[in-house]
Amino acid sequence: MKLRYSQTSPFVRKVLMAAHEVGLADRIDLSPIDVWSPDSPIVRENPLSKIPTLLTDDGMVLFDSPVIVEYLDSLHDGTKLIPATGAARWLALRQQAMADGICDAAVLRRMEALRPASLRSAEWDSRQRAAIFRALDRLEVEAGDLPDPAAPTVGGLAVLSAMGYMDFRFAHEPWRPGRPSLAQWFETASKRHSFLNTLPPTE
Repeated sequence: MKLRYSQTSPFVRKVLMAAHEVGLADRIDLSPIDVWSPDSPIVRENPLSKIPTLLTDDGMVLFDSPVIVEYLDSLHDGTKLIPATGAARWLALRQQAMADGICDAAVLRRMEALRPASLRSAEWDSRQRAAIFRALDRLEVEAGDLPDPAAPTVGGLAVLSAMGYMDFRFAHEPWRPGRPSLAQWFETASKRHSFLNTLPPTE
């Protein structure tokens, strides 16, 4: 398998964490990609030109991160990251959606900050920031529903990746104050090898 990726993407990190958790990391060839280049091969593979994009051994091209994680989860016989049925399944998928939404808004803020100052919109940035912090507040309220760090789910991995991205790109806006339960969960869960093995580069 080949993964088109960037070390700094929180969505890529979620996929890589999942690969580590299910024992498939060593089967994935990591291929750095420039999604902005018109000559990039990802334009032919993924019409959205987004990462992560996975090229499977049997010739399929899969995107985006929830689909790739589900595919990886189908390739092993151990405890699944995505519960098969019942309330546990919908809880894990809902947590993934919440965390992915945080990442969506955070990446948009990051891209906005990289635009020329004359083109930036403070209103746009404020809207995305508000969405992030509302979601963080909800995760604090629902921290008791987050998975045991010793038994990860796709929801837990997605939350870990989102919190890690906030620390990476928005350390100047600390998310821990006022959210002790979420902070404690993150402190414990971030000791997992899958999190430590997928740290973004130091900038």
